[in-house]
Amino acid sequence: MKEATVYTPRREELASFLPPRKRDSHKGTYGIVSLLCGSRAYPGAAKLANYALCALRSGCGISRLCVPENLYDAVAPMLLESTFCPMPQKQGCMLYDEAALQKALAGARACAVGMGWGSAPQSREDYEKILRYLLAQPGLRLIIDADGLNTLAVMERDCLSRAAAQVILTPHPMEFSRLCGLALDRILQDPATAAAEFAEKHDCTVLLKGARSVIAGGEECYAVCRGTSGMATAGSGDVLSGVLAGLCGYLPACPKTAALGAYLCGVAGELAAQKLTEYAMLSSDTAAMLPAAFSQLLRGEEKKNVNA
Repeated sequence: MKEATVYTPRREELASFLPPRKRDSHKGTYGIVSLLCGSRAYPGAAKLANYALCALRSGCGISRLCVPENLYDAVAPMLLESTFCPMPQKQGCMLYDEAALQKALAGARACAVGMGWGSAPQSREDYEKILRYLLAQPGLRLIIDADGLNTLAVMERDCLSRAAAQVILTPHPMEFSRLCGLALDRILQDPATAAAEFAEKHDCTVLLKGARSVIAGGEECYAVCRGTSGMATAGSGDVLSGVLAGLCGYLPACPKTAALGAYLCGVAGELAAQKLTEYAMLSSDTAAMLPAAFSQLLRGEEKKNVNA
């Protein structure tokens, strides 16, 4: 593999990528985003609500939470700002239903999929069909995470290359090993080159998560080193997916948007750790600090990251 050239974007560059908010704008200006997530195995209502809140906290106009219909009653009271789209389910897992998917995606610019899906054997065929449907949507900004990635790993890879959607993948190293077929040790030895090669071959953006996250796609390869060890906790990757979905409501699904999302989550995690310590913080604490992370990004109130 040809070694990738990695660039670390400055705060000012990422801040300038955010478009100005016009006074006469409305919620449609910043996009509808849909989040297809949840299963009986991972029902956490508060966690599912977090996905939608992270998208809204990242600036989109409308966040639509699409969950198996048996989870609707648990989630709905926890989230007043989001809209809902109950999805057909069987044995607690989301079913493929084209009419329901059309409703879930109606007017949506972006979609995040796979968080909390679970990996029950009976769901595999439906999950594959859902992914194929989403990948075939022209212009959809599609973020695939968690069990969406595990589903993709058992599908033929050219479904990415043929995709009409603009795709961002958000694997951790083990998930990426399943996707690309490289040994984990080899990925960890040179994550930038591994991510860049896969992104080029399959015409997508790869955000390879870690203490030093690598984002690759096309001619671009970024490294984002913000964050803290306190983010090594369940749900941190799901927060990132919600943030990316929100950003993609009004920004393209490209490497710079993915780098911006990783940066914001990293700074939010650092701020949460300052308040709660790296030992006691939860992923929901990172989500709660997103407004402060945006403020730091836009106002230049950046402090040295002692964990970099």
